Amino acid sequence: MDAPNIVIVGGGFAGVEAARGLERTLAPTDARITLVSPADYQLYLPLLPHVAAGVVTPQSVAPSLRRILRCTELVPGGVIGVDPGAKVCVVRKITGELVDLPYDYLLLTPGSVTRTFDIPGLLDEARGMKTLAQAVYLRDHVIAQLDLAAATLDEDERAARLQFVVVGGGYAGTETAACLQRLTTAAAKRYHPRIDPGLLKWHLIDVAPKLLPELGDKLGASALRMLSERGVQISLETSVASVTEDKVTLTDGRVLPSRTLVWTAGVAASPLVDSLGAETVRGRIVAEPDFKVPGLDGVFALGDAAAVPDLAKGDGSFCAPTAQHAARQGRHAAKTLAALLNGQPTTPYRHKDLGLVVDLGGHDAVSKPLGIGLKGVPAQVVARGYHLYALRTGTARFRTGANWFLNAVAGNDFVRTGFLADRKGTLGEFEHTHVYLTPEEVAARTRA
Repeated sequence: MDAPNIVIVGGGFAGVEAARGLERTLAPTDARITLVSPADYQLYLPLLPHVAAGVVTPQSVAPSLRRILRCTELVPGGVIGVDPGAKVCVVRKITGELVDLPYDYLLLTPGSVTRTFDIPGLLDEARGMKTLAQAVYLRDHVIAQLDLAAATLDEDERAARLQFVVVGGGYAGTETAACLQRLTTAAAKRYHPRIDPGLLKWHLIDVAPKLLPELGDKLGASALRMLSERGVQISLETSVASVTEDKVTLTDGRVLPSRTLVWTAGVAASPLVDSLGAETVRGRIVAEPDFKVPGLDGVFALGDAAAVPDLAKGDGSFCAPTAQHAARQGRHAAKTLAALLNGQPTTPYRHKDLGLVVDLGGHDAVSKPLGIGLKGVPAQVVARGYHLYALRTGTARFRTGANWFLNAVAGNDFVRTGFLADRKGTLGEFEHTHVYLTPEEVAARTRA
């Protein structure tokens, strides 16, 4: 009998850890392992704000999949539809070509996309922080605003270019605002004497009543105080009413002249979920504790796009869409699939959260490892130590550590690469959420 074909959708934490686990557990003759991913690296999302601020280089947080995986076949593209009845994935290669990929077992780890709302102008003007390209683009864009503000004689234009708005008081938004605020402040002081430092303004907006609520009231308040002391203006219980090219209107009535809106207000499961016709919870595929998707033969779901019961909490909730859960679910999924292939029983996934870390740049940080609240330098040491541990290769760890050291010694770098300089870099341009097929389109293709 031919070896079964195991297809893994997505090259994030869950998908790559599943592939690594299968390579270690199964012999090459036991199964064919195929990983479908548009990128040939595993992106370490928590350090994207450091990329945007130029503290670390892009390749430092993007270890090559070919360094991590040895026996897995890599398909450069994205799965845009699945027919569970025919056991076929529709793959859109990076060239735009569509191909059908059959599977015996399917591990769905497509991850998530930026969550958006029906706000006038949002999709046309907002920039995101979900991909490596978005982080690199945002860095170029922010530095360009300083250069353009210094060059213009129009006071209104200068004020708008020097006012930045970040929406989202979670980890991504808070760290992005913190890191980029340090970058622009240093750049203005050192290289732009014509810029009045008083015009340089950063706003952090969130609809929640507290900043970083996952850390608890005390640490959340500490983070808020640290950012406020650095000049970041934080507006809670507030959101965006509308946005245009040169202004952001908030729900409290304020109008902020600005050429930069960074949208990090949460994530939503990949649109691929809609093509399966499976049961969902808030857009995430319902999965059993061993990741099986009820009613779909040979399909497993894990990571950000899956609603996996959080047995460690035992309160009926689902695992949070975090890198910590995704990586551990990937490793457990490999054990689950290996057990099935060997005719052994599977075990449910259970993991107790190890804690949270938030790096605000410099000596500012708040962390909660194993429930212990830390702030300042001790929190920074824990945060960066955790990041180095979580990176998948020794090369990535060395590069990241060396980048941090160089930044601490030599300071920030303020070079624009010219990446997509003639594009607006909006959410849709980077995340390609429009390419996914409906269940009817997938069925029509597989029937043909």
